[in-house]
Amino acid sequence: MKSLVVYYSRSNITKRLAEDIAGKTGADIEEIVPKVNYQGKLGFARGGKHALSEKIIDIEETKFNPEEYDVVYIGAPVWAGKIANPTLTYIKRNEGKLNNVKFFMTAGSKDYEKGFRQLEKYSITPIKTFGLTTKQVKKGDYSLDSFLE
Repeated sequence: MKSLVVYYSRSNITKRLAEDIAGKTGADIEEIVPKVNYQGKLGFARGGKHALSEKIIDIEETKFNPEEYDVVYIGAPVWAGKIANPTLTYIKRNEGKLNNVKFFMTAGSKDYEKGFRQLEKYSITPIKTFGLTTKQVKKGDYSLDSFLE
C-alpha cells in the first residue's frame, strides 16, 4: 500500500509524530511550508488570529500528488481550537484529491477534538483520527498501532 504523510509543524511536535508515522509505514513524507511567518511570539499571535478566521494562506508548492496514494496521513497542530492554517490551506488546495485520509493532530490540551469536528465543514471524512497532547508526544506516551492498521 502506497502511503503519504503530509504535515505542518510550528514547534516540531507534529513533525515528530509525522516522522514516527512515516517510519512505521514506509510512507513518503512532506512538510507543508507556509509563506507566512508563524515563528516567535508575533507569529504565535498571528497563527491564533488566522486560525480563528480560518484564513487560507499562501503555502509553498508540494511535490507529492495525494491522488497517487492509497492512504494519505495529514497532520496539524491545533491553534485556538482550529486546524492550523497551513494544513487547512493544503486541504483546500487538494479538494477532490484526498481519498482514504487519516488525520492526526497535536494540541496543548485536548482541543484536537474541535479540529476533527472542523473537518466536516470542509467535506473531509477521515477513515481514522488520532489526537495527542504536546506532553504525550514529548514523552513518547502513545501507540500508533490502532491508527495505522
